[in-house]
Amino acid sequence: MNTLIAPTAAGPAFATGAYSIRQLPINLYGAVMGLVGMALAWRLAVPAFGAPVMVGEAMGFFALAVFVAHSAAYLAKLALHPAAVREEFSDPVCGNFFGQLAISLLLLSSVLMPYGEVFAQALWTVGVAVTLALAWLVGSRLLKGKLAPGHMLPVWIIPGVGVLDIGVTGGHMPMAWVAEINLLAMAVGAMLALVLWTLIIHRLAHGDPLPARMRPSLMILMAPFAVGFLAWVHVFGQVDRFAGALFYFGLFVFAVVAPKVFRRDVPFSPGSWAVSFPMAALASAAIVYAQAQGGALLHGLAGLLLGVLTLVLAVLTVRTLHWVFSGKLFAV
Repeated sequence: MNTLIAPTAAGPAFATGAYSIRQLPINLYGAVMGLVGMALAWRLAVPAFGAPVMVGEAMGFFALAVFVAHSAAYLAKLALHPAAVREEFSDPVCGNFFGQLAISLLLLSSVLMPYGEVFAQALWTVGVAVTLALAWLVGSRLLKGKLAPGHMLPVWIIPGVGVLDIGVTGGHMPMAWVAEINLLAMAVGAMLALVLWTLIIHRLAHGDPLPARMRPSLMILMAPFAVGFLAWVHVFGQVDRFAGALFYFGLFVFAVVAPKVFRRDVPFSPGSWAVSFPMAALASAAIVYAQAQGGALLHGLAGLLLGVLTLVLAVLTVRTLHWVFSGKLFAV
């Protein structure tokens, strides 16, 4: 299981040049989520800070290219090693990473909306169907029973956050049935995220500390509140006190987990991308909240979070490309 979450970087096989597409982890869709999230945050920075329009658009198309490349590679893995894909999907931990694929579809629909509304609407509809199906699967796994406490990790939140992303990306969809789907997503996503967040906090408080390579996943604990803020604003069209409370608690969670995640003893792996989308969601939430409330302090905070997000994702991108081109990502 752990090798699926974070493939080891060294070993005899790597030294002898043994590589296989079988080693490609599903959780690299986290890179797509983070890059798209950053692109959407930079779009928000255009009216908020006067940022150049092309920055966010270029980031969005780069994220699309990463999505296409990773999807093609993972389809090759599915064709050549279907048993490995089934193993990932059925794993009580790794199976949750398939939610990143669904979230990527939802987020990319927002990126592509200005360039092709019909295609973006179709992509969003597919993303909704996949997201709801995965959320149903997570609920079924919870009620099945006999889930080992050690398996209750932050990645379990991903499918619940995915349902909330339906509302984030569907707020401006023109189809007649969208309003009810968005309301359904708010209800299911909020309750599922709340239940899972509670179970995970209980495991983290009473169980063994997470291994260093898995600490980046702690940032996912912030996602339900930052994404919940964005979903609330998109679905109900206002930044009210409840939305503000969601934003501030997300900010508090970020302040708690960031010192545990950004440490020298936390090694890089594909799982490190777990920090990216929650940070992007928080940066977007900060920009939206600052625009609604006004004030130099809130705008300064939003700008700081956007800058930190951009720096972190730049480092993650460079290190991931090094893993890809050095073969380390595919080392057996």
